[in-house]
Amino acid sequence: MSGKIRELSRVAVALQIMALVGGAAMFVPDAATAQSLPARASAPPVPERPPELNTILMKSTYMVTGPLAGDLTNTKVSFGTAFLMGKPIPSDPAREFYVLITAGHVLDKIGGDVAVLKLRQPQADGSYLEKPWPVKIRDKGRNLYVEPPDADVAALYVDMPDDLNVTIVPTGLLANDEQLERFEVHPGDELFCLGFPLGVSTLGGFPILRSGKIASYPITPTSIYRVFSFDFNVFEGNSGGPVYFVDHDRTYGGSTHLGEIDQFVVGLVIVSVHSSAYNGEEIRLAGVVPSSYILEALRLLPATSPYK
Repeated sequence: MSGKIRELSRVAVALQIMALVGGAAMFVPDAATAQSLPARASAPPVPERPPELNTILMKSTYMVTGPLAGDLTNTKVSFGTAFLMGKPIPSDPAREFYVLITAGHVLDKIGGDVAVLKLRQPQADGSYLEKPWPVKIRDKGRNLYVEPPDADVAALYVDMPDDLNVTIVPTGLLANDEQLERFEVHPGDELFCLGFPLGVSTLGGFPILRSGKIASYPITPTSIYRVFSFDFNVFEGNSGGPVYFVDHDRTYGGSTHLGEIDQFVVGLVIVSVHSSAYNGEEIRLAGVVPSSYILEALRLLPATSPYK
């Protein structure tokens, strides 16, 4: 793996696993008996457990920071949450370019041409050390990141260090409208979110995981409902964090799908919802932009990354 391009096996949007439970006494024949026994077919292979989305996203989510734009004192910093995805290379879909995904305003608020991504370097004893990594977000003041019209989402090709095997989220885990409707995602469903509220992280620099429920309706079509509400108290630093769905044995399409795990990214945090009738008072809700706009941002990127 180079620091520019990453090989990755593709992961389906709806990951499933069938649990096999059973047990039996073992009969070990002697050599003579074994020769007289008919040959037996080999046991069916145990299904491979799908990647666990909580951990994938925990490993691929980082704090992004930099000088606050417009601060004449050069003493203030701006920060938010971002996560790494892989965009398939058209000529070689088994390999992917590194792409940074966050809320557009997170990068807009960082002044200058370079932001810092706080990567994590694993140590031999199992601990992690912070590894600040410069990320070029502008070229002489011109934004290098792309943003869909009317959506607070940014996508940016980035370089990664050669000595760090970072985890990236495959694009197949971004839910579009069809998948939201197929799995009947609805108000009251529990969602999870990763971020760095007020700059807080876990030991080792990993993001904080929190949860809440979908608090608005309708969810689709996302072309009309560009933001949905998430019952989750937003702090500075949460913006850009991935919001995702994990469910087991879900009922949809008129039946219960026992043994199935459904997991996908549904969007990212962009705003704390305020009441316009009460002087902008916060009401402990997050605004989430759906993943369809992350997919759109990925499509807006140039066909190839400058980091080859």
